[in-house]
Amino acid sequence: MKKIRELTVDETFELYLLIKNADVRIAKNGKKFIAFTFQDTSGTIDGKYWDASEEEISRFTAGSVILLNGKREVYQGNPQVKIIHMRVARSDEPSEPSLYMERAPLKREDMVEEINQTVFEITNAHWQRIVRYLLTQYQKEFFDFPAAKRNHHAFANGLAYHTVSMLRLGKAICKEYNELNAALLYSGIILHDLGKVKELSGAMATEYTLAGNLIGHLVLIDEEITKACIALKIDENDEDVVVLRHMVLAHHGLLEYGSPVRPRIMEAEVLHQIDNIDASIQMMLSSVRQTEPGEYTDRIFGLDNRSFYVPKDI
Repeated sequence: MKKIRELTVDETFELYLLIKNADVRIAKNGKKFIAFTFQDTSGTIDGKYWDASEEEISRFTAGSVILLNGKREVYQGNPQVKIIHMRVARSDEPSEPSLYMERAPLKREDMVEEINQTVFEITNAHWQRIVRYLLTQYQKEFFDFPAAKRNHHAFANGLAYHTVSMLRLGKAICKEYNELNAALLYSGIILHDLGKVKELSGAMATEYTLAGNLIGHLVLIDEEITKACIALKIDENDEDVVVLRHMVLAHHGLLEYGSPVRPRIMEAEVLHQIDNIDASIQMMLSSVRQTEPGEYTDRIFGLDNRSFYVPKDI
């Protein structure tokens, strides 16, 4: 049986899918509709349920498995499904949500081992103690959560997978440029998105928390570093701690992208660039893998809504 992202345009289908997101909105005619994101292990696709009743809004919620009869379509260059009929899966049907969750391509235990081994390479005592403290405190969430609600690494274990990918890039760059402080770069990479364990609700039906919406993960992890310093009796005014906090606060690169300060040390700029590279490649790969050679990918919102051509003769 085909999966949701394996369907061709205009193909009709009947599939069990997970409702990843179910956002209730108001149409121009004043009636409510549900903007769905459906998911299986092949990825996600959006669909709209028009003129939704209050009973349907309460029934079709994020985290539920449904049996969907629909048609694969394209709207403004993006894939979507036309919903013909849908119902909640029964208990005697494949209704376990975990069956439909996309996951990182690396095993959890392998990512735990790789990150733990990297911590041994952090030679600055303050940085290593802070990193160990926070990884221990948020171990379960860090290795379970996605890195985003949508866009890059928006799947279970995606936060740890994004971190591992960035560490591999960082190690390659440090081998090429000996002037970089590898311990600082590795510390910044491990901590830079750890605030997402507070910004996001989890791998299932991912939403932004109140703190995620109002504060954001950059400030949230900066607060956690300060709390770690208090618990570990480390002076947060020490230069190495200030530099570490700068790494996480500057990693979005630009003020308009959410960083309260732009990178002012080499390692912070490298962290920002690595983050961009890994996020961009992940978004492109997700679309390229679902595109035939000689065709264009769907538009990728996180890359300025561009589509990418997949060459067929090279």
